[in-house]
Amino acid sequence: MNKDEEKTELPKSLSEIERYMKEHAGLGKSFDLGVRKLKILRKDVHFYYVNGLCETAFIIEIIETLDETNENRKLVTGLLQHIEQNLVHQSVSRIYSIEDFVLAVLSGMIVFVMEGEGVGLSVDTRGYPGRQPQEPDTEKVVRGSRDGFVENIVLNTALTRRRIRDERLRFELIHVGLRSKTDIAIGYIENVAHPGLVEKIKKELNAIEVDGLPMADKTVEEFIVKQGFNPYPLVRYTERADVASVHLLEGHVLVYVDTSPSVIIAPATFFHHVQHAEEYRQSPAVGTFVRWTRFLGIFSSIFLLPLWYLFVVEPGLLPENLKYIGPNDKSSIPMIVQVLLADLGIEFLRIAAIHTPTPLSTAMGLIAAVLIGQIAVDVGLFVPEVILYVAVSGIGTFTTPSYELSVANKIGRFFILIIVALFHTPGFIIAITIYLLLLIRINSFGIPYLWPFLPFDPKASIQILIRRAVPGALLRPKIMHAHNRSRQSSK
Repeated sequence: MNKDEEKTELPKSLSEIERYMKEHAGLGKSFDLGVRKLKILRKDVHFYYVNGLCETAFIIEIIETLDETNENRKLVTGLLQHIEQNLVHQSVSRIYSIEDFVLAVLSGMIVFVMEGEGVGLSVDTRGYPGRQPQEPDTEKVVRGSRDGFVENIVLNTALTRRRIRDERLRFELIHVGLRSKTDIAIGYIENVAHPGLVEKIKKELNAIEVDGLPMADKTVEEFIVKQGFNPYPLVRYTERADVASVHLLEGHVLVYVDTSPSVIIAPATFFHHVQHAEEYRQSPAVGTFVRWTRFLGIFSSIFLLPLWYLFVVEPGLLPENLKYIGPNDKSSIPMIVQVLLADLGIEFLRIAAIHTPTPLSTAMGLIAAVLIGQIAVDVGLFVPEVILYVAVSGIGTFTTPSYELSVANKIGRFFILIIVALFHTPGFIIAITIYLLLLIRINSFGIPYLWPFLPFDPKASIQILIRRAVPGALLRPKIMHAHNRSRQSSK
């Protein structure tokens, strides 16, 4: 059954509407839900509101304007048309069902209802409490815009429209959650985004059946991608309006969820997660250098520690000029245990930093890194070289722009380490092969996770490896072409 067919017509009697609000919305019990009763041209007019979600100044101006019309006792048009014409606001719409009426009121709008009309007029006077746009802590740049997304979906879409003034930019609004009815906007550019991708995301969002979305975009992601226990992120998050706008121009679809300061970018491959806005705020040469440095850090975060451990247990693999690699001191604790404990210690430090107040986090980091690390070496728990390579791998983890990808890479590193500890050189080869095969099997909305290298796309691969100058980067990445190829190959 269609959702519209299930809706009930708005009663023409104001007393019936008031009774419905008392029974279903808690009018009279909830202190923040209220009704104001007016007489306009000798007829009863009520409007409902929620304190804290409405801009009081707008409401006062609207009431003053309507009160002035009472001086004219002649009613040339109907009361509905008269009030609609005299509402001094740019966003006024009609409501015909009691469900839409309640949703509009609880969303922060004020809704006027008139005796005998059976139609409501919603006025968008929403003024959600929240903070002003500021630079996200996780996506800072040396030079660049300092405005980032906030928890207000209207402000987030406005920040995007400020950057893309294309008449084909679309923001389609839907409500998700049986109880929360959370606002979700699907952003895309017509004739740029693949229509099949847009429809697929709409279908997945409309199929969500849950009471509410308290975790906002993360809950939405779990419904639309059905990731399971795969640790690698299938969508990308960003809190920067400029990054979101770039992805819209490339053909991606964005999902804005109210109450969340980050937006979902779909689809997203592995290489979307390893790029950062800082690369495009520098010259092409500097941007390429920064990108390759970041690639080296990400590579070391995954493979450096397992490779060093392999050289420790198989010193014969090292050439003569690299014989210095490996611990010089003996320890009664197995080397794999030392490596895993030290790596887990870095994870403890990261989790502790999240839950530590900012003024104390620096002191906590110094205590953990200097005192605990040095004491652990002095008492013989760790050999110094373990601390060195675990620290380098940890720094590589922190150079990963995507937090979700960095945690997934850490899990991959643990997997490779354990396999190497069990089977040594054959285990290293087997672990790397399994790891790459798992990445190859992943796809994000039909696009291979390792595109454009698997399947290979020469032009797109060059754009991944080299930060091209803007005049030479007019070609849009053919991510939708890859989407079409993957669909055809699956048939």
